[in-house]
Amino acid sequence: MKLSTIQRRLDAERKRIELCDAALRRVMRRPRRPPDFSKAIEEAERGFSGEVVRDPQAWQPQMKTRDAARLRLAAARYLFALYPVPDTLERIWVDDTGLSADEVRLRRHWYVTAARGGSLYKAGASTWLTRKEVHAFLNPPAGLGFDEAFWEAIARSCTSDATMALRIARSKIARTPRGQIDFWRGAVRFFCANPAPVETIDDLCDYLVECRRHDPHYSLEGRTLPALTRRMHEWHHDIAAIERIEAMRRRAHGHGAHAWAANAVWSGSPLADWEWVPSSKEAKAKGERFVVRQLKQAEDLVLESRAMRHCVSTYAGKCIAGQASIWSLRRCTKDGIDRLLTIEVDPQCRAVQVRGFANRPALADERNVTERWAKARGITLT
Repeated sequence: MKLSTIQRRLDAERKRIELCDAALRRVMRRPRRPPDFSKAIEEAERGFSGEVVRDPQAWQPQMKTRDAARLRLAAARYLFALYPVPDTLERIWVDDTGLSADEVRLRRHWYVTAARGGSLYKAGASTWLTRKEVHAFLNPPAGLGFDEAFWEAIARSCTSDATMALRIARSKIARTPRGQIDFWRGAVRFFCANPAPVETIDDLCDYLVECRRHDPHYSLEGRTLPALTRRMHEWHHDIAAIERIEAMRRRAHGHGAHAWAANAVWSGSPLADWEWVPSSKEAKAKGERFVVRQLKQAEDLVLESRAMRHCVSTYAGKCIAGQASIWSLRRCTKDGIDRLLTIEVDPQCRAVQVRGFANRPALADERNVTERWAKARGITLT
């Protein structure tokens, strides 16, 4: 039956309304879920149920954030804090990436003790720190992490030079195991008595680790900075000589050696490689692009070390153990590939070391590219 003009108009209007409703449903913002305060309280209270200073059920925060980390910190402050606590200790509630379960428990226990006004020294810090050092640890300079504040406190007990103490806190000493504190406390005293740039301290730390590996009783007592630096350079030359011998061995053994090299591979960081192509205005050469590539096999580390004239090849053990990942920043053009920087990233996604040829610091242009990469991959440049 043929529809009347009025009926056709009504059908067309109904369809138009249905299409509009469907479009509105697609673009309409879904209701935001409320902050999960109960989960935040549960995570903060876990392991400390008998030590809270306020009733968990009475917590009614006026917060709109849905960030689980911020909610967890707010819950911890409510449950435990009678006194202000430095950011150094509070950070454990926000991010515990790369830390063992025992280390997380220790840091949270220290936070609860300090927040309730207890003695951190009596709560276990006396295993590593003196009373004076505990006081310094609880009053750190701004911007330091837990390990950095720990070693800055030790350095402040050895020197009145605040700049030198900060320099040590930002060196590789702050990333050494606390189980070896006796030796590294001696290293702190050594560098306080023999001031050196952070880059030099870091290089000497690599050398000292190697010395300790060969001789667990190695000591810095009676040594001087010039003599230690000279030994370190000799060690670097020894590494280069060993690599040349290994290269000759590979050539002599042929396929068998190549098979060994192919097996010397580790899983590395889950972060993907990165590439950036500058715009035509920013590019300084035709076909210019920058690549940051992870080095995940012994051969790559040896080649990087050989080309850049530094000791990154000795980091293979750390990479295999998952304690570090090594990245190479390269500039590619139609004329070839230039290695610019070698970057060490720790398990907490922090670029803890950035070095160019012969261990030089990064240049301004290289820093700009490195910052782009760090931002793209969520890496912190320390």
